[in-house]
Amino acid sequence: MSRAAGWPNNAMTQRKPRPVSLALQGGGAHGAFTWGVLDRLLEDGRIEPRAISATSAGAMNACAMAMGRTQGGADGAREAMEQFWNAVSRAGGPLRAPGWARLFPWIDAFTRLTSPYDLNPFGYDPLRNILERQIDFEAVRACPDLKLFLCATCVTSGRARIFSGEEITLDAVRASAALPFLDHAVEIDGEPYWDGGFTGNPALWPLFYEDTPADLLIVHINPLHRPGTPRSAEDIMDRVNEITFNTSLLAELRAIAFVQDLIGSGAVTGPRRERLRSLNVHSIKADDALKAWPASTKYDTSWSFLTSLRDLGRETAQTWLDTHADDVGVRSSIDLKAEFLHPGS
Repeated sequence: MSRAAGWPNNAMTQRKPRPVSLALQGGGAHGAFTWGVLDRLLEDGRIEPRAISATSAGAMNACAMAMGRTQGGADGAREAMEQFWNAVSRAGGPLRAPGWARLFPWIDAFTRLTSPYDLNPFGYDPLRNILERQIDFEAVRACPDLKLFLCATCVTSGRARIFSGEEITLDAVRASAALPFLDHAVEIDGEPYWDGGFTGNPALWPLFYEDTPADLLIVHINPLHRPGTPRSAEDIMDRVNEITFNTSLLAELRAIAFVQDLIGSGAVTGPRRERLRSLNVHSIKADDALKAWPASTKYDTSWSFLTSLRDLGRETAQTWLDTHADDVGVRSSIDLKAEFLHPGS
């Protein structure tokens, strides 16, 4: 497949790209939607990621993108992400078979009654093999003008751990994606870690305390809104998982909205005001694009499914570029309270 086939290249402007910080959610195979978003943003060229906070599948996209950027700029980043997701599909084995993901609700229920330490006593981890073959972490850490922050959850304390700089390693990515019912906890510096989605999906606060762009673009792949009340066991579990993996993000967005209100009203002055950052917040959501796909499809690694999500991500990113690219560096393109917070919250 040619990356550019069928897609216009809109990197037509000679203006200097506008810097942004990216926040990338995790969500298994649905991370291919984020691949598509990043692919289109890099191809367009009007904005330039300078910092990325990411979790799980978002961390994988971030590392592939950083490695490729070090080795070959924007085109290298796009190529590296395509090769990574192709490797995920090839490694999927039975997961690539059409319809396999329909069995996941039963497998999910079974795993909640057992332990990965019993079912997989030797800790076989296919993600490790993919990362070893596809990601050069020295190139990731050497990426110029791009700061990475990867989130994992410390099992013993329940707190978020942010890996950055020289801490960005294969094990840090594995820790960020380790699901408690499916994977062994990943031990780093004597501490066990699980998926970062429990404490930061993704974590936004690292972007506030570092010298990063004041424009924050969040790429969501866990739907925030679903109409109606789920009735089947599968639908209930799907919605519980979506709510769980959005909770930490919504809490941080509530805090951002509060701080922005303080700044806008002039309620904070003097030295305290200097410590608060004004942010322009932007959002690319997969709610509409992924509403037809249940959580079980997060385990569908067939190439046709992954590329269909990539194309949905590209289309959604193009819509955002058409409507909001010129807002970057100028204003927020979303109303935090209206978009993410219930009135009165």
